[in-house]
Amino acid sequence: MKGIILAGGSATRLYPLSKAISKQIMPVYDKPMIYYPLSTLMLAGIREVLIISTPRDLPMFRELLGTGEELGMTFSYKVQEQPNGLAQAFVLGADFLNGEPGCLILGDNMFYGQNFSAMLRRAADTKQGACIFGYYVKDPRAYGVVEFDDNGKVLSIEEKPEAPKSNYAVPGLYFYDATVTQKAADLKPSARGEYEITDLNRLYLEEGTLKVELFGRGFAWLDTGNCDSLLEASNFVSTIQKRQGFYISCIEEIAWRNGWITSGDLRVLGEKLGKTEYGKYLIELAK
Repeated sequence: MKGIILAGGSATRLYPLSKAISKQIMPVYDKPMIYYPLSTLMLAGIREVLIISTPRDLPMFRELLGTGEELGMTFSYKVQEQPNGLAQAFVLGADFLNGEPGCLILGDNMFYGQNFSAMLRRAADTKQGACIFGYYVKDPRAYGVVEFDDNGKVLSIEEKPEAPKSNYAVPGLYFYDATVTQKAADLKPSARGEYEITDLNRLYLEEGTLKVELFGRGFAWLDTGNCDSLLEASNFVSTIQKRQGFYISCIEEIAWRNGWITSGDLRVLGEKLGKTEYGKYLIELAK
């Protein structure tokens, strides 16, 4: 399975912060925001990743992430001229996927919780159909919402409903089989002129091949759409790291633990970061 990070958009709710720089380059405590969705793909075992962003911002992602070789990965890049909906990522990424299954994650979504890696590995093993996730929120009207019957079977998915049929919102993390590119190409624009990810999910629901995994009460799903949520995410990462001593979404550590790079490689990456605490952490791991 290959992965796509959608890191476009203008992030107007973060103005003036995002007026001259991509939201996904901004720091969430001690790392660029894009490290968090990238780490999710890595935890799923995905080594080939396409980053989609605007013409202005894509060069910054190239400079930040490079080819992926240092992590034992391969990074590709694609311009999205206009933000025409999440499902468009699979049209833009069709050549990259080349008939293989694909995982899409939004560049501003962060996940943290016990057994997350195991959930991701199960989803990445999807051979037929799609696997998405449900997260209980107090007010789901700003999200795609999943409706279940009494036996937990998915009945419907609605995009930003005025009267939600459940409290389960769909986070920005989606796993699809190899038919996703054709399904996405066949979509028609919605009333707001976008190719909706909810419409793509409905196609799998109508086929009877859509699976929804639910995140439990102790799981954290954070997005960073405004200044308050950006600060909350930074504080969350800071609190966990200081309390436990482990780094959240440390992409170098994940590559090392996945066996994609050696301890020597990890030490070199740490030394490149000089005397920073982040660099010291990597060097200590490599001992």
